[in-house]
Amino acid sequence: MACILVVDDSAADRELAGRLLAKQSWRVIHAGDGRQALARMQEHDVDLVLTDLVMPDLDGLGFVQQAKIDHPLIPVVLMTARGSEEIAVRALEAGASSYVPKKVLLRDLVEVVQRILDASREHKSYTRLLGRLQAASFTLENDLELISSLVSYLTQVLRDSGMFGESDCHGITTALDEALTNAFYHGNLEVRSEIREHDARAYRALAEQRRQSAPYRDRRIRVSANLSSDAVRFVIADDGGGFDVSAVPDPTAPENLARPSGRGIFLMKTFLDEVHYNDTGNEVTLLKRRQEPVATARD
Repeated sequence: MACILVVDDSAADRELAGRLLAKQSWRVIHAGDGRQALARMQEHDVDLVLTDLVMPDLDGLGFVQQAKIDHPLIPVVLMTARGSEEIAVRALEAGASSYVPKKVLLRDLVEVVQRILDASREHKSYTRLLGRLQAASFTLENDLELISSLVSYLTQVLRDSGMFGESDCHGITTALDEALTNAFYHGNLEVRSEIREHDARAYRALAEQRRQSAPYRDRRIRVSANLSSDAVRFVIADDGGGFDVSAVPDPTAPENLARPSGRGIFLMKTFLDEVHYNDTGNEVTLLKRRQEPVATARD
């Protein structure tokens, strides 16, 4: 049974909203203002908060701002009245999930609350599941769309994990894309970067031809991802013959800046903490450590 906290300084409005919600067999508790509501959230296992905006002591906006800090997974639905539109917009920007005008509570309240509760349960379940993710593995055909989808999925997992900031996530995304693209073109399809230097169209045409021809079409890219409390590690392997990593030209050298060869490895090493190839050159391990916040001295 869901527990819903109704927050309003008007006893009549609290009772009206409470009766509507209780008819759905939801457990309802009450608070007269934002400060009382924060205390109730500490005392009870609340699933959703329905709050007025204009209240004494701590109003709806202040409550939403604090509740999102203390209880980020608990959704907040606003009850709006004429004259509170500006505050409602600011509260939504601060993290409130939705709103219901008081004049249509009878018509819309239960539907809105049910929808937000359903979404909240799914999000909480996903967050709990994500916290239990330690390792995942994938086997991909030679398909650039699959590669793109996997990079997007793994990046979203990292964002949702909260381990890395947006800048680090962007760097990891770039490194993953480069490693998987290398496994596709240079690993399984054995298309050399030198061809792209002279004719990009011929480079792509040869890749497409080999993608549909034996033995290249039967090769796979295998990806494993391991997420721990302090780092994320990816291992990407292809079925190609490999290459000599030491023979790759330095892409930062002035004479090589316009050449595609080595660019992917350079980007991987730039954005990640460790990049290691096996002796054959057909498997690469990528590691990014979680950076602890740097303490700053206070004046």
